[in-house]
Amino acid sequence: MNLIESRLRELGIELPVAPPAAGLYVGAVTAGNFVYLSGQGPLVGKTVKYVGCVGSDLTEEEGYEAARLTGLNALAALKAELGSLDRVKRIVKVLAWVRSAPGFQQQPSIVNGYSQLMVDVFGDKGMHARSALSAHELAFGMAFEAEMVVEIQAD
Repeated sequence: MNLIESRLRELGIELPVAPPAAGLYVGAVTAGNFVYLSGQGPLVGKTVKYVGCVGSDLTEEEGYEAARLTGLNALAALKAELGSLDRVKRIVKVLAWVRSAPGFQQQPSIVNGYSQLMVDVFGDKGMHARSALSAHELAFGMAFEAEMVVEIQAD
């Protein structure tokens, strides 16, 4: 039984198709009992949904939604790598960048959009170490980007 798939349905979440790589890299690499996810952004298909700086071009609420959408894309990439999200033992680390207007200092609140999704989906296994950084620019004008390290159960 797919417990995480059931949880996603309960939450009304349908994962998108894993975004394609935008360069010469793969979306995820499994090494031993860990999966390292490449940076993901707030894309719908191949289109960046949230462009600009949080705190000037985008509201904090829009930044939060950009982070959540990025988390959905990360889960899609993780599922594509693992086949089943039930293999997740723990979300270990999230490293996130918020494209921020000068003087904007609420990066942790924005990254909560990503973190809350992981806790909603995985419960206590979704709690993770985290860094929330400001960025002057991000690829394609994205407002948010995050990468993640996940511990998995052996096959």
